[in-house]
Amino acid sequence: MFDFNLKNELDRTSGSQSDDLGPPVNWQDSLKSCLRTHSELEDFFETDIPQIDYAVQIPRKLAIKIKRSKKGSPLWNQFLPSFLETQDEIQRAGLADPIGDEVHHQDGQIVHRYHNRLLFLPTKNCAGICRFCFRKNNIENDSKIFDSNFSATLDYLKNHLEVEELIFSGGDPFLLTDERIAYYMTQFSENTLLRHIRFHTRIPTFMPERVTDKLFGILSEFSKKFTKINIVVHINHPDELDHEVVASIKRLKDAGVDVLSQTVLLKGVNDDPLVLKSLIDKLLLAGIRPYYLHHPDRVKGGMHFYMDLEKGRKIFASLRNLVPGWAIPQYIIDIPGGQGKTNAFNPESFESSGRFITKDGKIVKINYQ
Repeated sequence: MFDFNLKNELDRTSGSQSDDLGPPVNWQDSLKSCLRTHSELEDFFETDIPQIDYAVQIPRKLAIKIKRSKKGSPLWNQFLPSFLETQDEIQRAGLADPIGDEVHHQDGQIVHRYHNRLLFLPTKNCAGICRFCFRKNNIENDSKIFDSNFSATLDYLKNHLEVEELIFSGGDPFLLTDERIAYYMTQFSENTLLRHIRFHTRIPTFMPERVTDKLFGILSEFSKKFTKINIVVHINHPDELDHEVVASIKRLKDAGVDVLSQTVLLKGVNDDPLVLKSLIDKLLLAGIRPYYLHHPDRVKGGMHFYMDLEKGRKIFASLRNLVPGWAIPQYIIDIPGGQGKTNAFNPESFESSGRFITKDGKIVKINYQ
């Protein structure tokens, strides 16, 4: 049973539970039934939809939420294609690889950007495609970062004993089969010195039925074999949370893992401190710890979501006065070229000098106007 207060809050902000979702289905069927073609989009949403070169994919349960929220809503803007994705005058400032994944790529689907942790990219597939995705061009262009060679992955970890944490990313790692996830976790627990595992995923909001009994069992088993397993759920707007999403998150937590959130600050989606407060309130009620608030990356095909750093800092400053200090996420920015994340908030000025300290302690100058 849900906590009464949580149920009331979800009902108040998200509408009643699953009024036209139909009977439960397994996640593989949900994946097959995603909206992908231009004609499927126009038939479902009963309106003209722009045709663009980038791929589109929307799970049907999410599509129902989007349709209820109507055109121009935060959900619509996140997932429905827009001509703005291909307008040169908007997108010319965007980067195909905005955070420098390819700069730090190693054989074995590894991106090793930080000394003691690395990314593992076992799939480029997602249950849904976000229009602002920072890897949209890597995925569209079949980047080498997704080249599969798992023996190289294990060899790399055996030769880099400084790595304590492996982060499953992608794509969405929870689109791997249960058997594949169990295989990877077994190999990492038996053949490496890894202490921490982290998954970055959209699955609870895109396809909550993917949190199966078998996945629960795998996470429960391996939570005892690693010091910590964290699941970081990407959630940008309070309308993404409903009863079914929260139930899937509770299921993950019951497996003995910690669930955190990451949110991207996006123009036309959540660029309002009151919206972010509402999101954080619902995250806390669902038992999710706010972790990251990302300043938007300069993504080719996603620059219409971008805002300058001064605006982002002002939003974050207001947010700090609206939620408890322990619930404030880290507001961070990824320095282009693979130079890593750093604090995006400056207590001395809202304006940006363009000077940032990289993960290696160097000072670089980047224009964030």
